[in-house]
This record gives sequence, structure tokens and C-alpha cells, in this order.
Amino acid sequence: MSELPPLTTDTIWAIINQNLDDATVNQLVWESLGYRYDNTTRMWDAANVDPEWSEAFPKPPNFIESRPATVRLTRSIPKPNKQLLKEKLGFKGYKIGEFGPRETRRATVANWLLGVMQDRGLLD
Repeated sequence: MSELPPLTTDTIWAIINQNLDDATVNQLVWESLGYRYDNTTRMWDAANVDPEWSEAFPKPPNFIESRPATVRLTRSIPKPNKQLLKEKLGFKGYKIGEFGPRETRRATVANWLLGVMQDRGLLD
């Protein structure tokens, strides 16, 4: 895995604006969920992943391509964190006709990662 950008609002905007590639976006979520890649065995270790996630996804899922993984991610966002993109970043959403599943999934990932940042005390 490559060096990941720090969890900052700039990184969240880069996800929304598609300035980060899908692989990096996925890796940010995987890291936050607890998935670790072992370079020696060349296998994923899910020992630190919540059992609800690791049972459903023994290997980290591609959140940009997998609707079931993104639905689970959406459902895992606590109710107080559902509107963090609007509340913390002023994100107004995408314009009708200018977005598809990929953009929607990126927004879900961005909102979920904002929740991680909030839980870690990284947001004002």
C-alpha cells in the first residue's frame, strides 16, 4: 500500500472532487476500519476489524464499485454524523444530471471518514 494522505478536510474535499484515485480512497476507509496488509504474507489481516465487517468482508471491499459495501458503510454512520458533509464542509451535494453511483459512493465515503475524524477529535 502507498503512503496515505492524512485525514483532513482537504483530503475529504479531494475525495468529493475526485482528486484522489479510487485506490487511495478505499485505502483510507480500510485503514480506518482496521484492515492491514501484510507485505510478508501478501495477505490482508482483519484481526483489528469489527467482526460485523470482517465476517461480511474478510478482505477489504472496493467501496467505489461495491454497492453492498457502500450500503453497509452508510448504515454504519451514526445518526448525529449523517449530515457532516453539510454541517462541517458546507457541501451542498451534486447537481442533478452531474452525478452517478460513483460520485454518490465517494460522498458516502467522505461523510463516513468525516465521522471518523469527528470521533478522533480532528474536527472543530
